[in-house]
Amino acid sequence: MSRRFRMLLLVLMSLALFFGFLNLFVPKTIPYNFDRLHIFLFNLCSGGAILLYFTEGRATVSPKIRIFLVLSVVYALFAFFKMYIPVLLITLALVVLVESARIRRFSFFPMDFFRASAPVSAKFHQASLLCLSLGLVISGLVILNNEYLKLVSMDKLQLDTFFLGFSFPLSLITLSLLFALMKEDGRPVVWLKNIGFWFVNLGVIIFFLFIIFEKLLPQVFVTSVLFVTVLMILLLLIRLGENLQQKAFLISGMGFLLYTAITGILYILYEMSPDYAPENYRWLMRMHSFASLYGWNLCGLAVICRFDDFPLRLHSYGLIVFHWVTVALLAPLGMYYKFFAGAAAFCFVIILYAILFTRGKTDKGGLDIEISITPERERHRN
Repeated sequence: MSRRFRMLLLVLMSLALFFGFLNLFVPKTIPYNFDRLHIFLFNLCSGGAILLYFTEGRATVSPKIRIFLVLSVVYALFAFFKMYIPVLLITLALVVLVESARIRRFSFFPMDFFRASAPVSAKFHQASLLCLSLGLVISGLVILNNEYLKLVSMDKLQLDTFFLGFSFPLSLITLSLLFALMKEDGRPVVWLKNIGFWFVNLGVIIFFLFIIFEKLLPQVFVTSVLFVTVLMILLLLIRLGENLQQKAFLISGMGFLLYTAITGILYILYEMSPDYAPENYRWLMRMHSFASLYGWNLCGLAVICRFDDFPLRLHSYGLIVFHWVTVALLAPLGMYYKFFAGAAAFCFVIILYAILFTRGKTDKGGLDIEISITPERERHRN
């Protein structure tokens, strides 16, 4: 990945975090939801482009990825200003770009999902692309329903609810990297890996349905099952993962994922209380979302962005601690205090710069481990 493209990603991701704090600095009379830009610039624009880059496996950023990045930024701006006709048109183009990459890398119908012998890392990779396409399509259908057709009316059938789903493809691609680091260790481990794949994917889908239909107790049950599944995957990674620098970043990411599961369960329990009011627990939801976006998801994106450069010449554990302090402490406090908002933004830029621009072992290619290598990337290595 070129330095110029990495710099563009640094700017987009930093702006994403900045927009997460912007409501603290602008008058409340401004009728725009800056959280949309906060979510889109990180998940859809930066994350989507990185996902396609990893899928293509080329040494350079292709024109397709550049087009996706431009269109996704335009999509984010139009959605922010609630101009939905252009959003619907751009949705079609983005789906075509994502699906063309998925079909070229895998197949039209994801038969590998149902083959126990297929690598679980490849299953998660294809699921990530498919989830991104479906997220775009479903968000488009919600726009059509809520803004124009008005066929279905439900309190939770809101556009911002579905926009949050753009985080899930990044979770899946991070899990793909994580499973690719694991060594094979007999048939029982293969079954555990496949159980992890199905529990994660079906669990999140079922959980999303329970959110829409406002079923709180089932949400607690599904989230608890997901927590146990994530814990199982973490133990598999610790036991079977190759002892590489990437492993430290991904274990830290799994810590963030467990953190999001715990805060998510707590928030649902608060929802079940008689005196529940959303504004009273906004701090908890922010802790949850910051850990998900800028903790868990960033760990996977960081590994992809420097995929060919590991090991990086930095103190991994020091950076990981700094990352946790920024995301779990400074960022949530930044929702209420301008000083901490500025400190979190500044520290996040430092983290991104360290991840994206610290010199690697090669900085010109050459992998320490083969993780879902495409033919194009293999030619680059040779």
